[in-house]
Amino acid sequence: MRYFIILLAMALSSACSMNDIETMDKATQQQFDLNDQDKDGVIMAREKCVGTVTGSDIDNYGCGTIKNINERQELKILFDNNSDYIAPQYYNQIEKIANIMTLYPSTTVTIEGHCSNKGSYELNLALSQNRAEAVTAVLADTYGIDSSRLSAIGYSFDRPVDSSGTPEAERLNRRVIAEVVSEETIPNLKWHIYTVDEETQ
Repeated sequence: MRYFIILLAMALSSACSMNDIETMDKATQQQFDLNDQDKDGVIMAREKCVGTVTGSDIDNYGCGTIKNINERQELKILFDNNSDYIAPQYYNQIEKIANIMTLYPSTTVTIEGHCSNKGSYELNLALSQNRAEAVTAVLADTYGIDSSRLSAIGYSFDRPVDSSGTPEAERLNRRVIAEVVSEETIPNLKWHIYTVDEETQ
């Protein structure tokens, strides 16, 4: 009988120990959850903002910051000499702007035209203005962006990015810039909104 009581006590003691171990394992697993549900690089044990937009600039707790839309991007459009004609092969550059403006309806865009210093100032002023207006025309006529959201301005050769006077400098200075702005806020991404548009293509 005494032997039976000893065995029973040992069995009960063992069962209690097993229950304690199981309880500790569950608590430990919950406390140190190493999963990353929203793929932002922050484990769930430290996560305070589940569902962060992919690519957001985040803090140590997985919470992203926001910013106003204000992005500048050079469009890779090559114009013929003294021409404002945009070949269809460059429409994909303008389509990126259209996609952003469709995604964010409160945005407006200013298209800037810039030229090299070959030729007179007045000729380049008119040419840079015409090239900028050619871009806004494609945005309106081809992609349906309301003209009230579009503006164009030519700067002639007032704002060179390279003043060395080399052929390469002239090429760099002949450019079209799109500046998209809005009071609307977006997640503060690790890349700009043009890059995001490229990632979704």
